[in-house]
Order: sequence, then structure tokens, then C-alpha cells
Amino acid sequence: MAVASVTAPAAGAQIVSESSEELSSDSIRRAMDNGPYFGLYKDNYFIFGTSVGPKPTKENTNIKFQISIAQRLTKSVMPWHSYLFLFYSQKCFWNVLENSMPMTDLNFNPGIGLAKPLFVKNRFIGKALLLLEHESNGRDGTASRSWNKVSLAANIMIDPNFIVHGKVWLPIIDGVENKDILDYCGIYQVGTSFTTINKRFGASVILTKRKGWKLNYNTVIELNYRIFPRDNQYLFLQYYNGYGEGLLAYKEFHSQLRVGIVIKPTLFSEY
Repeated sequence: MAVASVTAPAAGAQIVSESSEELSSDSIRRAMDNGPYFGLYKDNYFIFGTSVGPKPTKENTNIKFQISIAQRLTKSVMPWHSYLFLFYSQKCFWNVLENSMPMTDLNFNPGIGLAKPLFVKNRFIGKALLLLEHESNGRDGTASRSWNKVSLAANIMIDPNFIVHGKVWLPIIDGVENKDILDYCGIYQVGTSFTTINKRFGASVILTKRKGWKLNYNTVIELNYRIFPRDNQYLFLQYYNGYGEGLLAYKEFHSQLRVGIVIKPTLFSEY
């Protein structure tokens, strides 16, 4: 039989079973309670690339990397059998081809949240999250960017190889210089991810709806290929098309293709 592994909502606790259908509510909760408290949250990647469309230059060719971790704070004693966790993500744009190789934009995203595993007929199908997030770039003056979100998110397994996810947020915009950030960074997002049966190849699409009634989405397409069957390292391709890729230049349109390496959470990647 195929082997399936499941990651706990926040901290990477794993349970291994012969079949995903055998992952009952009791076995999932037991694995989450007894597993490690610390783990990955979003994808951790290091990628290099340039613009698509405009002529590549030193200014529009860069490295983008992201570090993302989570710390589970409780066992399943919170309301609704949920888990309280802290998370922290940091995204950086590094112009390595320019003189002095400046890191042009650093985005910081700490937060706290509740994660609840979801079950249908005693079968694990995904998780729901309630999050309080802050995102800023640590700058002052006219370069300062900052906002907060109360977010509700969910990841649902249609089958062991196909996941759909969504996230909607209530914004609290405290940054003076980015009052119009919803016009560029959006009001909700939806997406889907697919992996092959042997877990070697995966693909995902993430759509973030910008404010307004038009069909204006920021689009991310990602492909990943596991380098070695037992390792959690993948060759990674990411295509970004839209606004809000980074906070400093959130009003600028970017169409960027980058390749590199990604380390992924065992089951769910947060976005």
C-alpha cells in the first residue's frame, strides 16, 4: 500500500499510516499532541531569476528567499480541539548583481493563531486556521509599509494528492504610506496544489484577488521536483505575475520567473 504522512497544524508532528483513509480523528490528535512542537510553516526557499517581458537588467534580476517557522504552544485543550501556535515568516529580495549587492526589501510577518484539524466521518480531511498577523518592512519615513490582518484560512484534501485552500482577511491598516494596499495586495486568496502518487513532483496555483469588482488577481504558479525520494528538498520554479510581491514596491507590477531550492512542510504549505 502507499505510505501517507500528515503534518500537525503548526509544528510538524507526523503520523505515518498505510492509507490516508486510516487516519482517524483519534490517531491524528494523538500524533499532534505527542509530536514535536517546532516545525515549518510556509515554504522555505532560495530562488534566483529575472523579469518576464521587460529586458533582464541588474535591477530586475535578483534572489528571493523566504524563511518560515511555527511553534505550537498547546496540546488539544483549546476550544474546538484546536492548537495555539506562534509563526514567523521573513521574505527578502536581494539584488546580487548590483554594486554592494543590496537587500532591497525585507518583509517581516509574525503572528499567532489557532489551528483545528478537520474530520469527516472520522477521516482527516484538512485543517482550518484563525490567525492574527502583522506584516511590515521595518523601514521608517516614506519607505515604511505596515498592515495587520485577522485571517480565516482552510486547507482541504480532496484526495491525498489534491488539495484546495483559501484565505480571507479583515485588514487593519496602520501604515500611513500604504493606505491603498488592498488595491494591490488583495482581500482574499484561493489556490490548489497537486502532487503525484510517488510525491516526487508537485504543482500549485495561488490567486490573490485585488480590491474591486474586476477580475484582477495576483497569480503565483509553482512547480517542484523532489531531488531524492527520502529528502525534503525540491528543485523549485516560481512564476509571479501581479502586484504586491514585496511591500516596498507593492504598487509596481512584477512578472518574475525564478528557480532554486525549496524545503516544504510535510503536507500543507501555508500562503
